[in-house]
Amino acid sequence: MIRQRLCGAGAGAVLACVLVAGPARAAHEGWKTAADVGEIGLVTVAIGKSAVDKDWQGLKQFAFTETTTIGVTAGLKQAFPEERPDHSDNNSFPSGHASVSFAAAGYLQKRYGWQWGLPATLAATVVGISRVQSKDHHWYDVVAGAALGEITAYAFTSPRDSNVRFLPWADTHGAGFYLAADF
Repeated sequence: MIRQRLCGAGAGAVLACVLVAGPARAAHEGWKTAADVGEIGLVTVAIGKSAVDKDWQGLKQFAFTETTTIGVTAGLKQAFPEERPDHSDNNSFPSGHASVSFAAAGYLQKRYGWQWGLPATLAATVVGISRVQSKDHHWYDVVAGAALGEITAYAFTSPRDSNVRFLPWADTHGAGFYLAADF
């Protein structure tokens, strides 16, 4: 239990420092580097957390989540070609860096809880901001990629601790969250 908390806090802190410190002083190429490091870092943390915990079922879910995210992203890029802000090509929509990063963050959130999900989501947000700042994507490319990644993660990932359930709900009279725990 203590090891997991230390691993989570340490991984989140290191990732946040790498992602926040780099872009804060970066020029155009620095933003690109920050996005690349953030994307790879989030995927590495998700794989590493699953491996350290010997959570092979979670690792399979993560692999399916990322494979699906990458495939859908590639399909959307072909179906909706859009020129990048830097005019380098027509692969702007949606942002692949954002979709992969938010899929990893969504996986960590749903599988292991907010202690892993919150720092990962903040790191994924920095990746998205970096893609806009580097002129590789429009803001809406990043938002679409983020939504795709989160939706895919939530569709294919189940919580590791099934004793606690946190579910959103909505109907014609309102919306809210449902929290249930088995003791």
